[in-house]
Amino acid sequence: MRAGRETTMTMLIRFLSRNKPLVGLIVLMAVVAILSPSFLTVDNLLNILRQTSINAVIAVGMTYVILSGGIDLSVGSVLAFCGAVCAWLVAGDMSIWLAIPISLLLGAGLGAVNGVVIGTGGVQPFVATLVAMTMLRGATLVFTDGRPITTGSGAAADAFWSVGGGYLLGIPVPVVIAGVVFAVCGLVLTRTRFGRYTYAVGGNEVVARLSGIRVNFEKTTIYALSGLLAALAGVILTARLESAQPTAGAGYELDAIAAVVVGGTSLSGGKGTLFGTLVGALIIGVLNNALNLMDVSSYYQMIAKGAVILLAVLADSRKSP
Repeated sequence: MRAGRETTMTMLIRFLSRNKPLVGLIVLMAVVAILSPSFLTVDNLLNILRQTSINAVIAVGMTYVILSGGIDLSVGSVLAFCGAVCAWLVAGDMSIWLAIPISLLLGAGLGAVNGVVIGTGGVQPFVATLVAMTMLRGATLVFTDGRPITTGSGAAADAFWSVGGGYLLGIPVPVVIAGVVFAVCGLVLTRTRFGRYTYAVGGNEVVARLSGIRVNFEKTTIYALSGLLAALAGVILTARLESAQPTAGAGYELDAIAAVVVGGTSLSGGKGTLFGTLVGALIIGVLNNALNLMDVSSYYQMIAKGAVILLAVLADSRKSP
């Protein structure tokens, strides 16, 4: 009996040591629940999940990018541009079954351009995606003329709203979409050759290339996936607000990077999981919600978020050899 308890205790300690972000999330939720009685209400928890879903979708693509040893600063601008295009199409009464795929393909194409510039062009990911971020932000302002684009009031607009504001079996649709994205991309990352190659490229690009992996093609596909998911987040946000804001998505790239890093993915590539990213996104979401419940100024919220990211980066640097 004693040996059995020791084995259980050993397994529990091993599980906790391997899932430090999850332990952090549980502790954070416990502290917030003590400080704010309204935190654990069903409405508030669903609100957290709904608000986290957009960042979580972007963070899935960012996880692939960081696992491959890169970074993508353009996701916020891709979100804004594709959201604006989608709103314009819906306002023209185009069916959402056409408008949404067109917007997603546009995002994938923009991401693929980043991948080609980085992989074939040899430009550093930070520089390439910083340029893309600036250009797409300008393109969004040109396309929208600096003004919001409303989705209108036709049949297409009504159907489109349900993507961001509707419910499916009592669960907000954006949460369902984020769950499907995590499930599908998790399977791809862990069960397919593409997922293994993503880890290999991030672990050691030279060795991956010598092993016969088409590194440039792999990078192009990874950045295309990141662009597609950023566009999906833009569609969800635009549907929820029933309009596309020209400044939408500003700072979203930092939230996505924060979710990935807080979730335990190494910034040097090759190590990390999508489960960790999910936990990281929830930590960011719970932190934002807790600070709002405690009526903390948004200025202090930025400082708190930055402190969390700094702690995660310091923890990552201690793990790295």
